[in-house]
Amino acid sequence: QVQLVESGGGLVQPGGSLRLSCAASGSIIRINTMGWYRQAPGKERELVATITSGGITNYADSVKGRFTASRDNAKNTVYLQMNSLKPEDTAVYYCNAEIQDRRTYIYLERWGQGTLVIVSS
Repeated sequence: QVQLVESGGGLVQPGGSLRLSCAASGSIIRINTMGWYRQAPGKERELVATITSGGITNYADSVKGRFTASRDNAKNTVYLQMNSLKPEDTAVYYCNAEIQDRRTYIYLERWGQGTLVIVSS
């Protein structure tokens, strides 16, 4: 079974930095686009950043210039470096990936369990 496990969330002061990681494991042949989404209290889940297997990135306007997505294809891992954090970045951050399952050869979308980021003084 394929799963995504995030890590790296926590409490940080405004202006600080955090690095999130998300590792995929299980019966994986290939991973296409990986991404990060977030959901703040009382709000809908929104896109933060995506990165293709070739390293092409896309960012929400609210995080451009502050967040950087990267990935290590050999480790099936995606990262989100978050700098200059603001209180409005407070949310649960979810990892997402399109994964080809070794057992079925079908591409399925998978989500991690989420990691909480709190930006507060």
